[in-house]
Amino acid sequence: MGIVRQLRQISADDSGVDPAFRADVHAGLAQRQKAIPARWFYDATGSALFEDITALPEYYPTRSETDLLTRHAADMAAAIGPGRAVVELGSGSSTKTPLLLQAIGPAAYVPVDISGDFLRDSATALAARFPGLPVYPVEADFTHKVDLPREIAERPKLGFFPGSTIGNMVARTAIDLLRGWRATLGDGALLLIGVDRIKDIATLERAYDDPAGVTAAFNLNLLERINRELGGTIPVDNFTHRAVWNDVHARIEMHLVAACDMEFTVDGRAYAMAKGETIHSENSHKYGPRDANLLLRAGGWTPVRTWDDADPAFALILAAATEFRSAP
Repeated sequence: MGIVRQLRQISADDSGVDPAFRADVHAGLAQRQKAIPARWFYDATGSALFEDITALPEYYPTRSETDLLTRHAADMAAAIGPGRAVVELGSGSSTKTPLLLQAIGPAAYVPVDISGDFLRDSATALAARFPGLPVYPVEADFTHKVDLPREIAERPKLGFFPGSTIGNMVARTAIDLLRGWRATLGDGALLLIGVDRIKDIATLERAYDDPAGVTAAFNLNLLERINRELGGTIPVDNFTHRAVWNDVHARIEMHLVAACDMEFTVDGRAYAMAKGETIHSENSHKYGPRDANLLLRAGGWTPVRTWDDADPAFALILAAATEFRSAP
């Protein structure tokens, strides 16, 4: 059956730029601690670089999650059941998705991703691999409200949120996203979500600052994207990549560090940075079992099954949409 049709829910201004990207860049550069949301990493170049990161020996989450999906496929299939429409949040190249689709016998697959070119390529490849499966790609920012294809409206749904992407969000944002997708997927929905566990600092920092410099290139591409799309004059060579563990917040932080005093413009607006000042570009929160379950419950999901990988510690959690109740 292949790709049935593609929905595009990303807006663009007269210059072809997503106005949300423009707004986030200017707002972030105007703050005392400069910061740009991690979702803007994923233009075509950034998406390709992230796929390279997932193949690095230091980047354990992809291996751990793939192993869990492989070893526990039958158990997951029994818990999920057949006939659901699988809605994947931030699908990327969908490399792990075939393991899930092969196991559960879905009725349809809906990949949701912000990078349109990458989405089209991966959806085409997956449709060829599963010729009888309807595939409905949706180009959208899954951190905002997404309208799902009408063809799956009456189908029970499984949200698939792999890769520990939930860890990129601070708790309030993560809860808002989980609540939003609880409403979008509807009553009776399930959610299969990847969560990275807290582990030794050296393992964490190597995963986000690899010796080959791929993660550094991924981080620096955010500045290249600003220059490309927003007419920026950022001197990218004057920035370095930094990944550090923040124990207070239980997260790895990625920063772009100014190597010298500098001035630059974006959209003609002037900005300045002092040597040592940083642009905070990503968080990757790590969760213990109780922390992850509390987060899901706060977001309207009740954990029902957990599959853990012992080394390096990673988990896939299956949660059911919490039934509405009037009383607390």
